Amino acid sequence: MSAPDKTTLAVALTYEAPNAPRVVAVGRGELGQRIIDTARQHGVPLETNAPLAQALSTIELETEIPEALYGAMATILAFILRASTTPPAQPLRP
Repeated sequence: MSAPDKTTLAVALTYEAPNAPRVVAVGRGELGQRIIDTARQHGVPLETNAPLAQALSTIELETEIPEALYGAMATILAFILRASTTPPAQPLRP
């Protein structure tokens, strides 16, 4: 694995309805890569959206996202819901 880019930015969120998603981790560079690697190890869906990550990275940890980001987050939540309800691809049988 190559060294993480110093510009790597990762933001981890948690969501418990009916509340808004909360920012639970933010990291750049090596810490950002560790957040991504941990998510992958635990099967957490990942979405790449640099402008949204940048906006979310300015929010204090354990704080709900502001209403101004609800539209962008709705897109991400739809992605996560689809990813969590889609069964894993089955290998082709000969």
